Amino acid sequence: MQLSLDDNFLKKSAAVAGVSLAVMLILLKFFAFLKTDSLAIFSSLADSVTDLFASMVSFVAVYFSTKPASKSHRYGYGKSEALSAFLQAVFVAASGIFVIIDGIKRIISPVAIEKTDIGIFIMLFSIFATLILVLFQTYVANKTNSLAIKADRAHYTVDFLTNSTVVVSLILVHFFGFVYFDVIAALFISAYLLYNAYDLAKEAVEQITDKELSPEIRQKIQDIVSHSEGIHGMHDLRTRSLGDIYCFELHLEIDGKISLLEAHKLSDAVEHKIIDAFPGSQVIIHQDPYGIHEDRLDHQLDGSCRL
Repeated sequence: MQLSLDDNFLKKSAAVAGVSLAVMLILLKFFAFLKTDSLAIFSSLADSVTDLFASMVSFVAVYFSTKPASKSHRYGYGKSEALSAFLQAVFVAASGIFVIIDGIKRIISPVAIEKTDIGIFIMLFSIFATLILVLFQTYVANKTNSLAIKADRAHYTVDFLTNSTVVVSLILVHFFGFVYFDVIAALFISAYLLYNAYDLAKEAVEQITDKELSPEIRQKIQDIVSHSEGIHGMHDLRTRSLGDIYCFELHLEIDGKISLLEAHKLSDAVEHKIIDAFPGSQVIIHQDPYGIHEDRLDHQLDGSCRL
């Protein structure tokens, strides 16, 4: 799909909002950690640091991805979002491992948790502020299909969950003195960070390496072609995502006896139907005479050669 100016503005606004919230939460959580010495708060602070890094990377990625295609980048800059998501995943994973190591140390040598009431108040505020941002980013991600905003939202969704876990941890420590739950909460948060990092990296790598689009999208293309007038078949369909834009390449099988102009009109009709179904998509169509025998990409991929 092709983004409008309003969509690009939404993406930039969501990225700026992410950076602003991360800075504010880092300052608040650092103050709370100094007052409480809670590892759960420290793990949430580490998560907010990753959020700041992630949001800054997302902002840069959104800036580049919204630039129009140029002579040197004729497909545009959409994949900068996938690159940013991968970098975020690496940083998140490193933060999760760091907190796990510190948690193991505290299991061996427990640390007293103090002034939990301050920590609870700050974490409750963090939960509320993060929820507002996640709802806004969800709206933007659904409207624009931005991988960078989705990655940023994933971080703040984790932040919302970690903040909630930290509040539960501080309440238990405050009322029951169960110090080890603070460590358990931190380890749980870190494990979730690692899982989230894997999920982000997987989606980013799939886009960077041009993984085929979903079977549902490919089937939609096949349905469009099969219901198009004058088209006898299709082969060698290739699909990929260029960030916010889908790219389709396919060969249409057309009666070889008609003129090139007529074949062009039939192909144009198919191209317009695809663009209507997937607005802004890039469509490349090659015309083949129906009934010829040749070695095709489809044959190569399924291991057969049909000359």
